[in-house]
Amino acid sequence: MPPNVAAITKDFKRIGGGPQSRLPRRITWLSAVMPASVTGLEDEAARSIEVVESPPAWMCLACRGAKLLCGKPRCPIIVKAQAMARQGTAMTTNEILGSSPPGVFVGRLGYPKVSIGPMVPPRFGDTTILDTPEEWLGRPIDQIVDYRYSLVRGNARASVEDAREPGRFLSSLQELAMAAKPVDTELRLTKAPRRILTLSEDTQPYGPSGPLDKFKIDNPSVDGRVQTAYYDRDLDAVGAVDDLYRKGVLVTRIQKAFSLGMFGVGPRRKIVPTRWSITAVDSSISLGLVNKIKHRPTIDEYRVYGFKVYDNQYVAILLPEPWRFEWIEAWFPNTTWNQFTATPYMIGDYEEYFGRTKYARVGGCYYSTRLAVAEALERESRQAAAIVLRETYPGFIMPLGVWNVRESIRELFRQPFERHETFRSALDSALNKLVISKSKWMRESVLISRELSQTKINAF
Repeated sequence: MPPNVAAITKDFKRIGGGPQSRLPRRITWLSAVMPASVTGLEDEAARSIEVVESPPAWMCLACRGAKLLCGKPRCPIIVKAQAMARQGTAMTTNEILGSSPPGVFVGRLGYPKVSIGPMVPPRFGDTTILDTPEEWLGRPIDQIVDYRYSLVRGNARASVEDAREPGRFLSSLQELAMAAKPVDTELRLTKAPRRILTLSEDTQPYGPSGPLDKFKIDNPSVDGRVQTAYYDRDLDAVGAVDDLYRKGVLVTRIQKAFSLGMFGVGPRRKIVPTRWSITAVDSSISLGLVNKIKHRPTIDEYRVYGFKVYDNQYVAILLPEPWRFEWIEAWFPNTTWNQFTATPYMIGDYEEYFGRTKYARVGGCYYSTRLAVAEALERESRQAAAIVLRETYPGFIMPLGVWNVRESIRELFRQPFERHETFRSALDSALNKLVISKSKWMRESVLISRELSQTKINAF
């Protein structure tokens, strides 16, 4: 068990720091923070990776990758640093030539003026896997980090309203996003991309980036389904998203095009930050599916599903009742969102038959889970009430993105399920797969406590 926060703070103050210290915004190079004996990197590689402090940087500086003060079995910062180093010297030049998966990115800082640009690896060939999260689940985390860090981002500023009348640069990006396969791309930056490592274990891995000077693509082979939606300037964005999903376009491909403002009625089109577009598309598709399954008959039994990956345990209970949905996450001590408490941090949200009007307090994972649940029910042409639970343990060393939850829940519903005659039997079986006690899940879950209360009433 790692030392408590007070001990960490005291230790760090002893060496001249602490959470209240005024640390410099930039901490030169990785070699100045962590020794080669810990990172396993050559000096030259460690001196090419910039490090910035980000809370809780004070803990990382006290640890320096050796003490594992965060409680994880491996230092996530070292995992990222090693992934950066594995890219070699190909990213030390301002000119990147390679096949974009295709990949694009839209930042959210400065909204409505945002940073947009292509993502390009320094190699040619079939690079599809580098930006296709649907194919990542179950692969080693180190490999997924490698995928992320192999893509160089070129950044240029744009107004979100530029999507209404795209200029040459945005049009080229949109053409890239329409591509059905990797596109040979020339990316020139004003200077070599910066490989910046954030000194925080709770940040997702992203590749190096730099200001864009020139961007050119070679005759992409476009996906006709996406192209049709793009040129239909009378079709609203929701209609475009749902139509593409029905035609079999990957959710992440829809999200990329959505982020570049490629869908919707012409005068209302807008560029959307990547993070927001992911949730918007998950939400839109899942709502469409839920509206369909509400017209289906309910399942005939109580079901329990279980699946574990990346030290996350997922459990689902389906009830033979009209649609309702609840998603709850439990982050154990020494995990990303629970650094400084001794008990699991639980957070969730739910919706009744007629849905919800406010953004789920648990964030984007709520909508990605709802999508996966609705997909599973639509495959059977059935409806059900769904309670989906997640426990995250310290072995989950870094956040991977909303895609991880979406694909994990999809896989959860591909597993064989247990049949039960009563809710109590199903609940006991489901919670036996988890660590947290039944009483705590009952306190946190609206649908569990309500179902148990209803069971008691029906007994009279």
